Amino acid sequence: MSASFGDAPRCNRPLSWSRTIAREMVHRTSPAEVLLTDVRPRSGGGFEAAASWPRSHPTFPRDGGSLHSPLILAETLRQLGIYIPLRYFRVPAAARLIITDLFFEIDPDAEPAARSGATDITCKVREPGVRRDRSGAATGLRLDVDFVADGITFAHAGGGVRVLDEQRYAEIRGGAGTSAPPAPAPGLTRPTASDLAVPSRHDVLIGRRGQETVLCPADPRHPYFFDHPTDHVPGMVLLEAVRQAAAVASRGTLLRPRAGRLTAARFTEFAPPAHVVCVPHHRTCVFGVLQGGARTTFGVLGYR
Repeated sequence: MSASFGDAPRCNRPLSWSRTIAREMVHRTSPAEVLLTDVRPRSGGGFEAAASWPRSHPTFPRDGGSLHSPLILAETLRQLGIYIPLRYFRVPAAARLIITDLFFEIDPDAEPAARSGATDITCKVREPGVRRDRSGAATGLRLDVDFVADGITFAHAGGGVRVLDEQRYAEIRGGAGTSAPPAPAPGLTRPTASDLAVPSRHDVLIGRRGQETVLCPADPRHPYFFDHPTDHVPGMVLLEAVRQAAAVASRGTLLRPRAGRLTAARFTEFAPPAHVVCVPHHRTCVFGVLQGGARTTFGVLGYR
């Protein structure tokens, strides 16, 4: 079903990277965490978007001094998955948009280097698959996006978003969640920042208790991972925690994924502490997040 474009401009003006879009349209509190600068409908269907990837982003450091973190691609996808339904499918601002699954694949021979300022990224979004209820309201959508830099397509990503109104979200969640992550649990051994290829100890999201890897952020007030209040572990926290757990499980040989798939089978709560299980095999790592005897999230990361 076609998007409801409303008063969106239909001119063929060039995309703009001049300023970021409104932060509330991508569920961010800090303007510094907004990557999208422009989103518009394409004349042939779908959307075209501009994103600016900063070279000096504190949470997404350069890899080996020359490449952007692959997770900045996943965050761009997340922001598209919020902005497009809010702007073009008449989803209310108070709605809850929940990631159900995501995938990404980067061509390591084509991805752009991190430049001295920022890298201008063009996102070509195919016509979203939209689910609607009997009233016509959007209840979910799927995105499929090509990422382009300097005219070269270097990555492909996509995933699903579930749209819940406040009443339905309250019915599903009940009193299950808390509004903030708990303080770091005692008795955990933290990997060093260098072991995980993160800038600082504040970016460490996991700890070890014996042979178990526990999802427990070192900094519950992290300016990116906990930019705004939430009553469950955010999807980007899960993805980065899994990446860190894979680094530990592979003894530092699997650090920078070039591909990945993640499915969120249920909400991951802040308590009790969730466990991340990773099984490396050659250049892949299968993972699962376990909590209270149930698997909340699972998938696989691929490496070059």
